[in-house]
Amino acid sequence: LSMSAFHKKIVKEKGQKPDALELTVAQALHEIETNTQELQAELRPLYLVAAKEIEVNAGKKAVIIFVPFRLLVNFHKIQQRLVRELEKKFSGKNVVIVGQRRILPKPTKKNNYKRPVSRSLTAVHSAILDDIVYPTEIVGRRTRVRLNNSQLYKIFLDKKDQANVEGKLDTYSAVYKKLTGKEAQFLFPVTTD
Repeated sequence: LSMSAFHKKIVKEKGQKPDALELTVAQALHEIETNTQELQAELRPLYLVAAKEIEVNAGKKAVIIFVPFRLLVNFHKIQQRLVRELEKKFSGKNVVIVGQRRILPKPTKKNNYKRPVSRSLTAVHSAILDDIVYPTEIVGRRTRVRLNNSQLYKIFLDKKDQANVEGKLDTYSAVYKKLTGKEAQFLFPVTTD
C-alpha cells in the first residue's frame, strides 16, 4: 500500500502533520474504500481532518473522527455502514464521526462584526450533540441544575433505535464531555403502556 494513497484521506491545516492515530484512521478509510464495493463511489471524495482517541470507562475506548463540515452530509449518507466497517478494524472501540466546526467569540465594541448564529457556542455544542448520536434522533433535552450549581444535560433518544445504540450511551457521554466540557446523560424515554 503506497503512503500517498491513504495520505489523501487526511487533510490537515497548513504546517500540521498527522499523528499515528490519524494515519491509522486514514489507512482504514482507504482500505474500506478499495475493498468495499458498495461504499467505493461515496467514499472516494471524502476525507478527515483529525482523529482523537478517548477513554470511555475502564478499558473501553472510542475514536472520534473529525470531518470537514461541508462533507458531513456525504458522510451521513453512508455513516451506518462506514462506522460498522471502522469498528471492525478498530476492534472493540466505538467510532463517532463529528463535523469540524468553528466557534466565534461574541461581538464586542472592539470587534464589531456580524456573527452567524451557527458559529455561536450554543449552536455548535447542539450540533455536536446531533453529530454524536447520528442517525438516532434526539426527541428531548432537559437541563438539570444540581445543588452545587453544576449542570447535567439529559438527552432523550428515539426509542426505535434503542437496540442499536444502547451499548454506546457511555461513549456518547464521554465524547460530549471531551468535546464540550459539559456532562450529558443519554437516555431513552420511559413510556407507560
